[in-house]
Amino acid sequence: MDPTGMAFLGAGIGLAGVTIGVGLGIGKLASGAAMGIARQPEAAGEIRGVMIITAAMIEGVALLSAAICFLLSIK
Repeated sequence: MDPTGMAFLGAGIGLAGVTIGVGLGIGKLASGAAMGIARQPEAAGEIRGVMIITAAMIEGVALLSAAICFLLSIK
């Protein structure tokens, strides 16, 4: 296999790993937030705000990782 094909394969595997990690992270975050809201419904607004900020941070890392995989594949 030529180096370009290996670069695309590596980028694809890296992107798949990032996608799986982000899915697991946001799923765990949402699960914890739902449990927290179920225990203390009066704190739902604060929990929701923290959850949205944290999910945005996780998505930011995912986008950065996806950009790095793309840049490595075209190098």
